Amino acid sequence: MAKVKSRAAKAAEPTQAGLRRRAGYQDVLDAPEHKVAEIVDGVLYTQSRPAPLHAYAYVKLGARLENLLNYRSDNGDGGWLVLLEPELHLGEDILVPDLAAWRLERMPEPPATAYFTVAPDWVCEILSPATRALDQGAKRDVYAREGITHLWFVDPVARTLEVFELRDGHWTLLQSATGETEVAPPPFSTTPFQLGSLWWTKRPPAVHEPRPEPTLSVTA
Repeated sequence: MAKVKSRAAKAAEPTQAGLRRRAGYQDVLDAPEHKVAEIVDGVLYTQSRPAPLHAYAYVKLGARLENLLNYRSDNGDGGWLVLLEPELHLGEDILVPDLAAWRLERMPEPPATAYFTVAPDWVCEILSPATRALDQGAKRDVYAREGITHLWFVDPVARTLEVFELRDGHWTLLQSATGETEVAPPPFSTTPFQLGSLWWTKRPPAVHEPRPEPTLSVTA
């Protein structure tokens, strides 16, 4: 497999607060409720809530993994905690991945705070035009720095999945899939699912067989 080195990339325009000074947690708390706020390298980034295709993919993937892995799994995975949009405080950076998961031995009980300071074992970013550069650039670099071992990128428009593993501080592309195929990507290799279940597409109308007309039986 070819190695893909983590790289910095310029994301959507940071907020003016981020340009004036290094942003802090209070800036996240002060962000509008309809925005997702993150801090990367002292810069505050805010994004609108996900578009329909994005929202559909991450809810479906979260539900799929939760149903397959369960909270306490006996299928050999050791058990996982899967969460949607957890707030991660990693050093001075504050990130909100679309999905993240911890092995239960590393997250046996919830933290006392509204955020997590323990880096997850797996993160997934659902790509969109507004967040792609940040997700695949500066945020990916933070994930590598924190030693997160598995990273997925899901693109609901292109209908693709890219699976990376951290090796010697660099991201290695392990798998790329597209369309409707069945996948079983690490670290959840024992729990295959249909990639097509993540895509919101127009379904054909259900075909209903015509019911036979009732007959009336008359006896003399």
